[in-house]
Amino acid sequence: MDENQAKEIATELGRGAVEVISSAELAARLAEGRPLRIKLGMDPTAPDLHLGHTLTLKKLRDFQRAGHTVVFLVGDFTATIGDPTGRSETRKPLSRDQIKVNADTYRRQVFKILDPARTEIRYNSEWMDSMGVADLIKIAAKLSVARMLERDDFEKRLGAGEPLFLHELLYPLIQGYDSVALRSDVELGGTDQKFNMLVGRDLQRAFGQPPQMVMTMPLLEGLDGVRKMSKSYGNYVALEDPPTEMFGKLMSASDALMMRYYDLLIDGGEKEVTAIRSGAIHPMEAKKRLAALIVAEYHDARAAEQAREQFESRFQRRQVPADAPVYKIGSEQWICELMKQLGFVTSTSEARRLVGQGAVRVDGHTVSDINFHFVPGEHEVLEVGKRRVARITR
Repeated sequence: MDENQAKEIATELGRGAVEVISSAELAARLAEGRPLRIKLGMDPTAPDLHLGHTLTLKKLRDFQRAGHTVVFLVGDFTATIGDPTGRSETRKPLSRDQIKVNADTYRRQVFKILDPARTEIRYNSEWMDSMGVADLIKIAAKLSVARMLERDDFEKRLGAGEPLFLHELLYPLIQGYDSVALRSDVELGGTDQKFNMLVGRDLQRAFGQPPQMVMTMPLLEGLDGVRKMSKSYGNYVALEDPPTEMFGKLMSASDALMMRYYDLLIDGGEKEVTAIRSGAIHPMEAKKRLAALIVAEYHDARAAEQAREQFESRFQRRQVPADAPVYKIGSEQWICELMKQLGFVTSTSEARRLVGQGAVRVDGHTVSDINFHFVPGEHEVLEVGKRRVARITR
């Protein structure tokens, strides 16, 4: 492969990434003309992979289609430590039995996206279980404490007087050594994993290997629209959620979050976003399309059709009590202010509390976003608790 071809392919492979360290190095490695080893490590901290993981998995698939080998590393050893990334407190480690159950599901789920013929499934217990204390000390001697404390979350915890334990300092060291053990050429991960992946580069240099390139991918916001989609936060859509549950979860996303999901999760999603912004597609219809596309991708088209029909039957055509009052509002309103205006609550603070308790529903679906706006024409029925119901029109 000549230099210009390698640069073009490196640019294409980096499309959609937040950062590539570095594109020039990737092009040079591609120019060698051999299949590269592309690493992704995940700790099996819960049985579910979710939509946030698909951003990286699809990028791995891009590498596979370009002829490279993906090494999907199950962090069964590192899960016993607990990844401290983004944590303000020490993460509780899992038992080996829990880890095994979760890891078995990962093998099945990644092949919803990856090509099994170009994927190696590895476990970091392969080398870590047999490593003695002396071996670990030799690895630790390759990095300084000052380097480890460059991590933002470590620095913040120390500054706040929060405890930072020695085993947490070992986590990025072991993740970095995984790259040495696997001789990875490229490591992918979310932007929150950048430090850990750069430690892999440092250790590979120290062990006489060419340093891996690092490619960071965007973090997908969870259904709350605030924190990243995470098993820990419970704000995720799992790849193996039943179709109706997956559809319903996606319908609960705010309009702004829907735009973000189109942008990151759907090929050609920018066209849909343009149509929504121009008014050519109603936001409610756009959200149904989004939910159907995602259900079809991880189940099938028939499942997506049935999930949509069930949603519309249950929530949009649902029977409202005949004596439910009908109100007219001229424009969209903040849900808490609307509840106050209708007399369902005495204050917006009470409304906030009810939203937080999951007691507020719009068109039969629980409102979890405190900033949700009720749009007449797009939304129809507001329920607070079991007895306060109103039909709202424009």
